[in-house]
Amino acid sequence: MKVPEMASGADHGVSRRRFVAAAPAVLAGLAWAAKPGRAGAGEVEWLEEVQRPPSRLPPEAPDLPPLLVGPGGAPIRSRARWESERKRIRQDWMRFLGPMPADRPPLEMEILEEEELDGALVRQLVRYNAEAGVRVEGYLLAPAAASERNRRAGVVVLHQTSSLTIDLVAGVNGPEEQQIGLKLARRGLVVFCPRCFLWQDAGNFLEAMARFKQRHPDALCMHKMLWDASRGVDLLASLPQVDANRIGAAGHSLGAIESLYLAAFDERVKATVASEAGMDFSFTNWHDPWFLGPAIRSPDFKLNHHQLLALTAPRAFLLLAGESGRHAADGDRSWPFIEAALKVYRLYGSPASLGIYNHGKGHTLPPQAFQRMAEWLETYLKVGL
Repeated sequence: MKVPEMASGADHGVSRRRFVAAAPAVLAGLAWAAKPGRAGAGEVEWLEEVQRPPSRLPPEAPDLPPLLVGPGGAPIRSRARWESERKRIRQDWMRFLGPMPADRPPLEMEILEEEELDGALVRQLVRYNAEAGVRVEGYLLAPAAASERNRRAGVVVLHQTSSLTIDLVAGVNGPEEQQIGLKLARRGLVVFCPRCFLWQDAGNFLEAMARFKQRHPDALCMHKMLWDASRGVDLLASLPQVDANRIGAAGHSLGAIESLYLAAFDERVKATVASEAGMDFSFTNWHDPWFLGPAIRSPDFKLNHHQLLALTAPRAFLLLAGESGRHAADGDRSWPFIEAALKVYRLYGSPASLGIYNHGKGHTLPPQAFQRMAEWLETYLKVGL
């Protein structure tokens, strides 16, 4: 891959990785390509930090094709030209993910269980229609003070790979560190935690996938996850105590993967935090049948996740990374995805609400990373304003 095109449109014919290794001083001179945005009104105070490139890229950092180049090779320099390219990229991804139903059935939500937590929160186990004839359970957590007159921002919190599924993120069971939904609800957000379809059949992934494929033989399982996450947005948006214009998404590991896709394809999601998604196809098991399948291993496969970040622009997106050898999905090697998408974000104005926070604690969500997650969501969903 060539070094990203300079403002003059010149092509210097040097691979990005060789350029980084051989000329760090010159690389610093190209800081325009990912110039950190200074925090202003409505931005997190640490925005500049999470837009700062690492001092050195690891060798496994991918060379990504530039986003601001049209099909004929012409550079894209305007938002209008990008919107046309954005439409094409979105269509390419939708074709790859395969078709899901055009119409969504009514939610028909029913409350199965309800409990008060410390007099401040209400936690409900609910069931609703994900697809026609397919009922799904999830936990809804809301501050007791939330009401139609006191509407709150809402967040879809997607659980990681765990036998506890929604019990974990909703705080019913499991380590406190991983109870993301409960902790966000305690900060004043209305939170919905839906169960991933892979656990609809007592955690039998193969059976769950087989049933899905019977209904939708031409769709990938990743599209089912996206569909169900988007139905979570439907549910939040339907609640009188939720401001439908202030909905976000968050998740760790599997939940981060789902959050990435939800942010890209559901424009109702205004702010997202994905913890340890594994941005490159080589960073985690994206080739497994319950995600994208083996097609992504073809040398002719042209899609990658910097495109999904670009589809999310200009809405706020924060990637949390663990940087701990093979035990972490993201780290400094994930920087090229942020770098590529930042150029798209800046077509919408500056500062750009996109960044990566590398906490270096491995494939987990330590307290300092959760604090960044909460601050990001609260800032860009305008909590307390």
